[in-house]
Amino acid sequence: MFGLGVARTGPTQWGMSLQENPNAYVCIMAGGSGERFWPMSRQRTPKHLLKLFSDRTLVEDTVRRLDGVVPRANVFVLTNTAQLDNTRTALAGVIPEANIIAEPAKRDTAAAAALATGLVRARNPRGVLALLPADALIKNVAVLAGQLKLALARAATTDSLLTFAIKPNHAATGFGYLEMGADAGGGFRRVARFVEKPDLATAERYVAGGNHAWNAGMFFWSVAAFLAEAEKHTPMLAKFIKEFPAGDPTAYLAEKFPTLEPKVSVDYAIMEKAAAVETMLAEFDWDDVGLWTALPPHLAKDAAGNATRGTVVTAGNAANNIAVSNGRVIALVGVSDLVVVETPDAILVCHKDSVPDIKKLMPVLPKEVL
Repeated sequence: MFGLGVARTGPTQWGMSLQENPNAYVCIMAGGSGERFWPMSRQRTPKHLLKLFSDRTLVEDTVRRLDGVVPRANVFVLTNTAQLDNTRTALAGVIPEANIIAEPAKRDTAAAAALATGLVRARNPRGVLALLPADALIKNVAVLAGQLKLALARAATTDSLLTFAIKPNHAATGFGYLEMGADAGGGFRRVARFVEKPDLATAERYVAGGNHAWNAGMFFWSVAAFLAEAEKHTPMLAKFIKEFPAGDPTAYLAEKFPTLEPKVSVDYAIMEKAAAVETMLAEFDWDDVGLWTALPPHLAKDAAGNATRGTVVTAGNAANNIAVSNGRVIALVGVSDLVVVETPDAILVCHKDSVPDIKKLMPVLPKEVL
């Protein structure tokens, strides 16, 4: 049993109407290198710009899940200059184009958090915000919306920084963990400490012990609370937030953003050092879908365990493969445990066990397919 002991609220309450909060904002982090889902993903079209599970990109699905939580005008997408045009195309007519902000340099998530907080502060110094990733798969939208509303409401009344905790369903070594602390009331618990990505034995111990949860990188805070922590721990980021302009930030970002230090995650720069961090156990489904091998639960499967999308045929005891066609026929004969992905200009053939090594292809691939 998972023993976090976080107070749970039933489905009826998740659906209760807290109206859209005009003082609440959501900033969606939509960067990515395009490596993990190559050859479908590329530097200009990473995972969040793919249509892996429907006719909509993951970033559009992420934005649309926020309906009823905050007004669309209060949703910002933080991308980078290389992906700006494709992100605008993916979100045309969904949010205002001016709400898609390009970071001019890679500075990690601490700088992205400062950018998000600066954006909100310039519009509403008393605002609260959520900082969410663009590429998670979440199907239970009603439960997510209810918990988002509760987290944003909580952020408006506390100096704590907030997160969602994800109940682990296996001993994952690719996620950081949250060690749960004392009950903080209202369905929240204190975070005793942040734990770096563990080895397998440690992860197994965490899952068996029941007092650790995955850190999904979903954060909530008031402008005032985050700024206070930044002033204590990262003065350069605090200064960046306080000087953030109310109008078009393009020129300000071009001058200031590339110089921001430290170039580290928001977990390391702020969250792990904050005076108080609280977390709520997510009651919605959540899947990071971080690698090709995470796709089978979301794809059609045949009797031999082949998970496929598009036109794929099998014969000769082909079994337990993952095959994704984007136009041409993929034929699998007598092979097992492979990942085969077809695109118009590149084909990946990879053993399932080697999927984490796809990034090793990047230095040797022709530039035109990166």
